Amino acid sequence: MTRSYQHILLAIEDGVATLTLNRPGSLNSFTVEMHEELAEALTVVSSDDAVRVLVLTGAGRGFCAGQDLSLVPDDLGEVLERYYGPLVTRLRELPKPVIAAVNGVAAGAGANLALACDLVIAARSASFIQAFSKIGLLPDAGGTYFLPRQVGSARAMGLALLADKLPAQQAADWGLIWQCVDDEAFAATVQDTARRLADGPTLAYARIKQALQVSAGNTLQAQLVIERDYQRELGQSTDFAEGVAAFNGKRAPRFVGH
Repeated sequence: MTRSYQHILLAIEDGVATLTLNRPGSLNSFTVEMHEELAEALTVVSSDDAVRVLVLTGAGRGFCAGQDLSLVPDDLGEVLERYYGPLVTRLRELPKPVIAAVNGVAAGAGANLALACDLVIAARSASFIQAFSKIGLLPDAGGTYFLPRQVGSARAMGLALLADKLPAQQAADWGLIWQCVDDEAFAATVQDTARRLADGPTLAYARIKQALQVSAGNTLQAQLVIERDYQRELGQSTDFAEGVAAFNGKRAPRFVGH
C-alpha cells in the first residue's frame, strides 16, 4: 500500500512501513505542511496492526536539513511545542521499532529527528550537524536530551557549541548511532534490518523501548520493578510461547507480534 502526500511518501509492505521525507530540492527541510502530513502518516502507522516496524528516511541526497530557513516562523517556541515536540514524542512512544535510515546529511532538527528513532543506520557518506549555533540557536527537537546521554557531556558540548560536521563513521564510533555502512550496502542493510524486526516479537520490542527510555531517570529498584511487571506480561504472550517452542524444537520462531 502506498499513500500519496505532497511532501512525504508512505509505503507499507509486508509489515514494514517506509516513511520518506520528500522535499529533495531543499534537503527535505521541514515546513508546517510537512509536519502535518507526518502527523497524519504516523497515525496510520500506529493504528495499523499489520505494521511491525517503521523506517524513516529522506529522498535525494539528504536525510533532513531541519527547519526550512526560507520559512522561519515568528515564534520558534510555538513551532517546537506544536510540531517538533509532538513528532519526537510520537516516534519515541510508537510501540514498534523505528529505524532512521540516514542516507545523507542530517542537520539541525533533522539530526535530532534521527536520534529520536530506535536504531540509526547511516550511509558512510552521511553526516550529522548540530547546526543551531551557526544561526544563534541551541539544539532543539530533543538534541540537548539525546546528545549528552549518547556521547557524554564533553562531546555533546563540542558538537553543540562548534556545530562541526560529524561523519557517519565517527558518529558510530562515538556511540551516537547504531551503524555506519558503505553506501553500496546501505539500502540492503536497512531492508534486512527492517525485515528482521518485522518478523520479531513486536510486543517485546515495545516493552524494551519503554524500559530503556525510562532507565536513566530511575533507581535500580524502580527499574527492577519495571522489569518484573513487563516480564510478567510478556511471559503470558503468544510470542513467548512460540519462542520457547521454537527453541525446544530447534527451529526458527514464527512470531505474530503479541
